[in-house]
Amino acid sequence: MTPHTLTLTHRFEPGADPRRAPLLLLHGTGGDETDLLPLGRAVAPGAALLSPRGAVLENGMPRFFRRLAEGVFDEADLRARTGDLAGFVAEARGTYGIGAPIALGFSNGANIAASLLLLRPGTLAGAVLIRPMMPFADPPPADLAGVPVLILSGAVDPIVPAANARALARTLSERGAAVEHAELPAGHGLSQADLARATAWLAARAGG
Repeated sequence: MTPHTLTLTHRFEPGADPRRAPLLLLHGTGGDETDLLPLGRAVAPGAALLSPRGAVLENGMPRFFRRLAEGVFDEADLRARTGDLAGFVAEARGTYGIGAPIALGFSNGANIAASLLLLRPGTLAGAVLIRPMMPFADPPPADLAGVPVLILSGAVDPIVPAANARALARTLSERGAAVEHAELPAGHGLSQADLARATAWLAARAGG
């Protein structure tokens, strides 16, 4: 549907299944607001889909926050952009009449979703983080009691060290989140195993 004018360029698709929480689709570097719509439809049939475009450009490629080098984040910018994204989610909830979303983020999108969990608890009803990294060198305290989180790492991911992903899982668990962390036989790209695990996890959250 044609999006309303909100603070981020985005796409919105209304939901048809009231059991399903809306999905906040957060693309990777170089994606846009259309990038993850097919994935969202596949893993959560009938869910409302809210898909913003990252407002930062890196060599012409959209991202959700700046980085200083591969795997080295500009944490000041990350904090500011996380606040902006939380504000956008609040705007969209009011505009479209939807509940708190479950984030479905890939790579850069998964990283800002993890930042949302840590900096703005309550914004998300849960998260599926595909190939995320720990967003902060010194992660902030947060009350994530019972928030469901699925982390999908690649066992042969050349970008995200296994220890880094495990540290993120541990950090979220220590803050009370109900974390399920799977290391799949994959690299950094999306795989059929990601699709299957995300579909089953989201179906369980919907009671289906």
